[in-house]
Amino acid sequence: MRHIHLPLLALVGLLLLSGCGSGMNLPAISTAPSCSSAPSREANSHAQTVHAKISEFAIPALKSGPRDIAAGPDGALWFTQYGSNQIGRITANGSITEYTVPTLDSGPAAITAGPDDALWFTELQVNKIGRITANGTITEFAVHTSEEGIPIGLLGITAGPDGALWFTVHSDNKIGRITANGSITEYTVPTLGGYPNKITAAPNGTLWFTEGNSNKIGCITTSGAFTEFPVPSALSPERIASGPDNALWFTEDISNQIGRVTLSGAITEYPIPTHDSGPADIVAGPDGALWFTELSGNKIGRITPDGGITEYTVPTPKSGPFAIAVGPDGALWFTEGHANKIARLTLTQG
Repeated sequence: MRHIHLPLLALVGLLLLSGCGSGMNLPAISTAPSCSSAPSREANSHAQTVHAKISEFAIPALKSGPRDIAAGPDGALWFTQYGSNQIGRITANGSITEYTVPTLDSGPAAITAGPDDALWFTELQVNKIGRITANGTITEFAVHTSEEGIPIGLLGITAGPDGALWFTVHSDNKIGRITANGSITEYTVPTLGGYPNKITAAPNGTLWFTEGNSNKIGCITTSGAFTEFPVPSALSPERIASGPDNALWFTEDISNQIGRVTLSGAITEYPIPTHDSGPADIVAGPDGALWFTELSGNKIGRITPDGGITEYTVPTPKSGPFAIAVGPDGALWFTEGHANKIARLTLTQG
């Protein structure tokens, strides 16, 4: 019997939110950058005090289980609703529209903007990748179904530098690539039982992901070459994002830290002031800092490139802030799994 080794936050998220065909192998791309290739980029450090105002918007569907969130090409934010089997859209003024996924109980999980003016999302319970246009038209692509009919763990998805979408296949220990027409290729992570979780595009044209079970940060080039780096603290990496400083930043749930890894693999870790805060998602903000959610601490955190951390309490108690994204309006938007809300955090500096 197969076992699913979901990372801790994925398991917590599922509890809170719910109540093999592959394409042709890709040819090697000789011009693909290596994981350590460094582009020219400078981070802007902001020493000013940053003030935050948080507004919250109730989701129409009851117990919808808002999970992931991403900025769309239409000036709105799009989010997955794990509990109600929907994809939601929220405008800057808080107006929400919901679209039902065709497959029953699909478990919409991760979502990202694609290169084709559509949003792409994973369907955790039925092993599919979905695509939704700005007018709500949904297309679904089967990844593959395990022989026991259990979820394979499509936990993360991101747009790649090659015009395709890249995703994690957690339980099968693979990284997947899907083209706009639905052709899928999969690459096995070198470390046995690595179980990849979240994935993001790096500024040097590679893809980076977390391996919660093997306690590593992984990198894959567009030609399928892997590099892996061990994380100092035990069983910690959860979600990952590209930073403004040519580095990748990730959350560490068990060790209650924010991690930073350079393109050459050097890792630094910063403890979060709130004890057992449950750091979940992380994103590069519009202010030169990184912003992250604290699932257990009910806060939104901000960390500067030099490791300075500030925390902001979410108005609704025990709201369960989970995923976070930057909106087209320059604000931070995040999901509240417990409170069934979408929230907007605006910044002022002084």
